[in-house]
Amino acid sequence: MIWARMLAYITGSVDQELLLRNEYLAAENRILRAQIKGRLLLSDAEKATLAEIAHRLGRKALEELAAVAKPDTLLAWYRKLIATKTAAPSPAAIRGTLPRGAQSPGQAEPTAVPIAESRGERAQRNCALQGTTGWSAQVL
Repeated sequence: MIWARMLAYITGSVDQELLLRNEYLAAENRILRAQIKGRLLLSDAEKATLAEIAHRLGRKALEELAAVAKPDTLLAWYRKLIATKTAAPSPAAIRGTLPRGAQSPGQAEPTAVPIAESRGERAQRNCALQGTTGWSAQVL
């Protein structure tokens, strides 16, 4: 079972390295926290990042670690993040319609049709719309 001993050695060395990294980051955070006066202003993206990690850590670990915000605040940010991700789409988005007067980005402007046109012009336009080639459409 040489492979089992090697696996245990590798796992142990990885765990030791992770513990050392965490210890360094904790010490660095304590030093930086002592130098910062007042509240930190975080962007929505920064709040989302902290909220996702905070959710995975859990409340107990956050009580020991959290310095930027209280554990309750971090978990509230997570709930808000999840709520915005799973929010129901608007009825217009479901129907695929836009509000009256709005145009989709690829939609062309409607072309103006002359108000006054002769019977012949109207018949010719109707033929073109129906796909006929002659003057066989009845002129009204």
